[in-house]
Amino acid sequence: MFSVEAVANYQCQVGENPLWDEREGRLYWVDIDSARLFRVEHETLAHECFHRGSDKIGGFTFQADGSLLLFEVDRIAQLEKHGKRRVIAEQIDSQMVRFNDVIADPEGRVFAGTIGKTDQSGGLFRVDLDGSVETVWRGTGIANGMGFSPDLRQFYWTSSTTYQIYVADYQRETGALENRRVFHHAAREQGIPDGLAVDRLGHVWSARWDGSAVLHLNAQGEVIERAELPVSRVSSAAFGGPELDTLYVTTAGGGWQGSVPDDGTLYRFKVPVPGTVEFRSRIRL
Repeated sequence: MFSVEAVANYQCQVGENPLWDEREGRLYWVDIDSARLFRVEHETLAHECFHRGSDKIGGFTFQADGSLLLFEVDRIAQLEKHGKRRVIAEQIDSQMVRFNDVIADPEGRVFAGTIGKTDQSGGLFRVDLDGSVETVWRGTGIANGMGFSPDLRQFYWTSSTTYQIYVADYQRETGALENRRVFHHAAREQGIPDGLAVDRLGHVWSARWDGSAVLHLNAQGEVIERAELPVSRVSSAAFGGPELDTLYVTTAGGGWQGSVPDDGTLYRFKVPVPGTVEFRSRIRL
């Protein structure tokens, strides 16, 4: 059994992209629809909303210089530490509704998924170090949670549209993804697979939208345990804390019709195997 603790309740409409900042000892996350960015101190639980944008923010990474790289509806922008924002790329794909989930790789590139206008549109894109944007996969519907295996040889990617988590061979030198195959096919009654985090054993922790849980999957993609959350729409997860043995979990539904008071809360709980620090992007701006 996991001891789930409520951390901060901003009643996020779509709380997402939890990301641990090991330099500050704080967890960052976003409410996509309201374009609010939040952070909370791990030790004291002091938290704040430190930025409110004018458009939806699908996800973000930490740049090596401490700024944030924001992936908005159809553009990429830099948010500097003092709050100045500037657009660095836009009109990425005419078939996308918005960016949805992003992750930096060990070299500082960024993989960025989108929500397509149809189940046959959308895609996964890679932003290379020079700022150029390359198409990785097309026709992905709702691209979602991503992560790397501990040996950095495999890349996990979630297709919420098909209820599947895929794994592909990852080439660190080039950023190429090859030999994509199914790692886990979610049962409908377990909820829609959303964001994920990978621990040091190579196990995947998969958040389940409309599933009220984070599912712990072993290296073969089998469900071995379930962490129950007190809300339905569980959207993503990230390891945090000094030992990276705390799983922070974002949720959604706050402010929507029929929402309950706890919808959109950020939660956390201890896990038996820690994760690793997420990589920082190094896109030359």
